[in-house]
Amino acid sequence: MGKLIANTPCDGLLPLTVGSVTLSEEDVGAIHSISPLNGKQKALSEALKAAHGMAYPSANRATGKAGDRAIWFGPSHVMLMGPAPDVTLFGNAAIVDQSDAWTVVRVNGAEVEDVLARVVPVDLRLSQFKRGHTARTLLFHMTASITRVGENAFQIMVFRSMAETLVHDLKRAMEGVAARG
Repeated sequence: MGKLIANTPCDGLLPLTVGSVTLSEEDVGAIHSISPLNGKQKALSEALKAAHGMAYPSANRATGKAGDRAIWFGPSHVMLMGPAPDVTLFGNAAIVDQSDAWTVVRVNGAEVEDVLARVVPVDLRLSQFKRGHTARTLLFHMTASITRVGENAFQIMVFRSMAETLVHDLKRAMEGVAARG
């Protein structure tokens, strides 16, 4: 029997640089959806902070830092990226491993806001969307999670099955912005 080799969602597609913008795949480690049990959000936030050094994020925010991040994903729903959930979280939340379900990319560069303005219907300018802000929105025609992780850097998550479409749509936007120059 042949040996199966696991590939990342963007294997063979990334990294990619067009103009001043670079698109690369991120290995964020484990990804777990976490939904607090009724009346347990405060206890969950305290457990999350004690175990992983980050609080349960408010709506449209992310907590933590690269390597260990909690991203708001909707009402009573966050994604813990990086560490495996500590056992202290399980009494306060429903937790599901979704590590193989998502594509995570980083897009950064001087004109990254112009690139994203072509495919995202949300104002992502730094004056409106600061570091740690996150949005569940559309990226062209896909549902995405977009988090500002730096002055000129964003982390984008889409379903794994949409990896090739994500790269295609961002590449076209990057080419359009580069062509202006």
